[in-house]
Amino acid sequence: MQQISVLRFGVLISGVGDNLQAIAKKLNNECSIVLVISSNASATGLARAEEKGIQTLSLSDALYDDPLIADQVIAAEFRRCKADYIIVDDYKPALKEGLLLSFPYKVLCAVPSLFPGEPGEDVIARDLERGMKISGVTICFETLGGHGPIIAQEAVRIEEGMTRDELEAAIHEVEHVLYPQVIELLAEGRVQVDADGRVSIA
Repeated sequence: MQQISVLRFGVLISGVGDNLQAIAKKLNNECSIVLVISSNASATGLARAEEKGIQTLSLSDALYDDPLIADQVIAAEFRRCKADYIIVDDYKPALKEGLLLSFPYKVLCAVPSLFPGEPGEDVIARDLERGMKISGVTICFETLGGHGPIIAQEAVRIEEGMTRDELEAAIHEVEHVLYPQVIELLAEGRVQVDADGRVSIA
């Protein structure tokens, strides 16, 4: 067993921040969440983070009038807190180069499908509309081109007659287990992006 180091994480939210809760609950000894930034001042996830003593920051709507400036502010705040990785947890605004170039292969997101689509696409509805029998969770790095190298995936069976809400709930259940597992792999130093742009797990 490799020695586990304590990694510093920043988190981006716009709402509840479910992954933030799952990670904080299950991996307190392997990671430290140093800052939660929200695009929504009334986000439930902000209050939850504050209850755990985590530093929070809510960005104003006016700042997002210029998305590039907002992204630069976010990147600067995460650098100030010396974050090692950034977790995108149901964050609504599109990520720009200010953050992605400051943290190359360090920005993580969970996509509710085994076949990630374009950022912002409702992939759960897409999978149902296509009559797919299996959906799932993909955890990957975000890049300037969108969803980048895949770190981990887990399948979720689509039952006959399943509604979108039911499938989303099943996906979230798996996501809240898989995400902490990925964090543990990162803490163990076992995740590497190879020259071909693919992730290998040591």
